[in-house]
Amino acid sequence: MDTITLLQHYWWLIISLLGALLVFLMFVQGGQALLYTIGRTEEERNMLVNSLGRKWEFTFTTLVTFGGAFFASFPLFYSTSFGGAFYVWMAILLCFVIQAVAYEYRRKPGNVFGERTFNAFLLVNGVLGPLLIGTAVGTFFTGAEFTVDRLNLANQGGAAVISQWATPWHGLEAVAEWRNVLLGLSVTLLAMTLACQYFMNNIDDEAIFRRAARRMRTFAVLFVACFVAWLLALVLADGWAVDAAGTVSVEPYKYLHNLVEMPYVAAALLIGMELLALGTWMYMKSTLGSGPRDALMVVLARKTHRTVGLCRAAVEVVIVFIGWRLGGQVGIGTIVAAVGVGSLFNLNFGLLRFNPALLHQENLPETLQRFRGRKTIT
Repeated sequence: MDTITLLQHYWWLIISLLGALLVFLMFVQGGQALLYTIGRTEEERNMLVNSLGRKWEFTFTTLVTFGGAFFASFPLFYSTSFGGAFYVWMAILLCFVIQAVAYEYRRKPGNVFGERTFNAFLLVNGVLGPLLIGTAVGTFFTGAEFTVDRLNLANQGGAAVISQWATPWHGLEAVAEWRNVLLGLSVTLLAMTLACQYFMNNIDDEAIFRRAARRMRTFAVLFVACFVAWLLALVLADGWAVDAAGTVSVEPYKYLHNLVEMPYVAAALLIGMELLALGTWMYMKSTLGSGPRDALMVVLARKTHRTVGLCRAAVEVVIVFIGWRLGGQVGIGTIVAAVGVGSLFNLNFGLLRFNPALLHQENLPETLQRFRGRKTIT
């Protein structure tokens, strides 16, 4: 593998991890979107907002880092997308600016706009933030209209720019592509699903728990339906291919061809991840103790009040990094498994109404006492 290819794989690994982390952290946006759905009274809404607290800063920082990684790794893409499609990126930035203002001034004394105004800001960010980000990311697969001409650097009579956007909408045309919007809707539904699980784990209120549990199942099913529909639309669409000479052309069913070339690997990876999630549920439900990774996942979920899926993904990423530093091989399956297993844990545990962070696991003395008939664990 040459140096250029190695660096491309390295930076795609970094960007993939940042993108996955950003999706996990969007539970903040999902919680804001459910502010009036789960919170029926002013007191309950204050509980929801206080629970989200300063965690919105992590999401915004990760988003900025995600964009900065593109600047460091693929500067031409960065200058083309962020410089050409600036309308959609400015709309995303505006959503997060009003979010920061809302958290800062919502409960300030002398608030002339009223608390409801800033609640509306949070609601706008909660819905439009994930929707626009998912729509923008969708253009990575469906493409965008722009031109690239390196000879422009020698143009002395005009602007010496390599790339130019080809439409006057400057990124907003992505909304006209239904596949982009479908991915944005999938991201929004996933954020709401994660938010429900977060509220169930972080707020000690029976009414909020019941509403969050009921809506979590609905949002989880809708997310799976939308994401599967987007995935089917993607594999049946045309894609961009590069031949050995470096020529870029449109290839029908490009993404489907990619999957056909590696069917057993893709199937084995997805089935194995799903079986891992179900197997974890089955053995942890026995309350006979957790495995090393699962025990660490549960402790992190209890200490940080994050979802078990996010904590499991964090554990897996750290283990991948340590293994890589020790000389282990990191492939695409390693990345997908490390990042995707957390989402599968959240989805399966939510549908099964199972929260391992709230479940008591027996230690060895308790198990021995129970087997001897001296103590009954309920």
